[in-house]
Amino acid sequence: MEYVGPFIFNGVRFVLGSASLIPLLALNRKRRVPSPVTDIHQKQSARTDALGGSFAGLVLFAAASLQQIGIVYTTAGKAGFITGLYVILVPILSLLWRHPVGGGTWIGAILATMGLYFLSITETLSISRGDLLVLVSAFFWAGHVHILGRIAPKSDSTRLAFFQFATCALLSLLTAFLVEPVSVHSLLDAAIPILYGGIFSVGVAYTLQVFAQRTAHPAHAAIILSLEGVFAAFGGWMLLGETLSLRGVFGCSLMLAGMILSQLHLRVKSSNSAVKGMTPEMVKWANTVARSFEIKCCVSKKSLAKGNKTDKS
Repeated sequence: MEYVGPFIFNGVRFVLGSASLIPLLALNRKRRVPSPVTDIHQKQSARTDALGGSFAGLVLFAAASLQQIGIVYTTAGKAGFITGLYVILVPILSLLWRHPVGGGTWIGAILATMGLYFLSITETLSISRGDLLVLVSAFFWAGHVHILGRIAPKSDSTRLAFFQFATCALLSLLTAFLVEPVSVHSLLDAAIPILYGGIFSVGVAYTLQVFAQRTAHPAHAAIILSLEGVFAAFGGWMLLGETLSLRGVFGCSLMLAGMILSQLHLRVKSSNSAVKGMTPEMVKWANTVARSFEIKCCVSKKSLAKGNKTDKS
């Protein structure tokens, strides 16, 4: 957040994410065969999707905002680990909402959390203000996974994604204009992470999550989504020339083992694919990869900004 504040960053990228779905919405509309019965059904469905998407967008706004603000006051490694705690919070919420959770899923979640610790935490684990904000965001992320798990099976996935992105964008922009300095110059300086975050992370990754959670168990989704830390590490190696220590490799191995265990012992099985030709797991993997590379894109831009400040001084 060297050039722009967290609210304007989220606001603009979710605007881009919403805009990227407009062609898909138009295409879906053209494919429908008009009739009095289908028109009435579509209007009712659109209202339901708008309400569900708005609620999901409100929770997404809280999660993304708290996470972005918290990152300013803590390290990227600690923020990644604390955010990833939703991999444990999701199964706990599943019990509260009476969703069955298999033993393999619990073991997988614990292994994924342990792996995330070894991968992300290299310094002393102390609690700061930023850590607390990110921890609160983890609860909202867990809630967001469950909300999508409940409303996505009954909704048009593209339309639901559009409404949640638009809601999050509107709330973020309103907050930004109230509490943050906003300028076109600062937005241009942060163009690369904003464009990637808007088109790929939001427009592609978050939309794929909605499709996948039409049939995927929330706890299983959380375990696969937690692997964004693994892909972020590989992205750092490929894009930034970063090296992965033995501790990091061990962490990645634990996370992959957790994912495999949850897959093998998942009790709640999906009968249909969320996307034609793709399983929910494939869709969630694509979501995870896109979101992880957004992290590296933002980190590299932040490092570049610090270097520029040093040169100027």
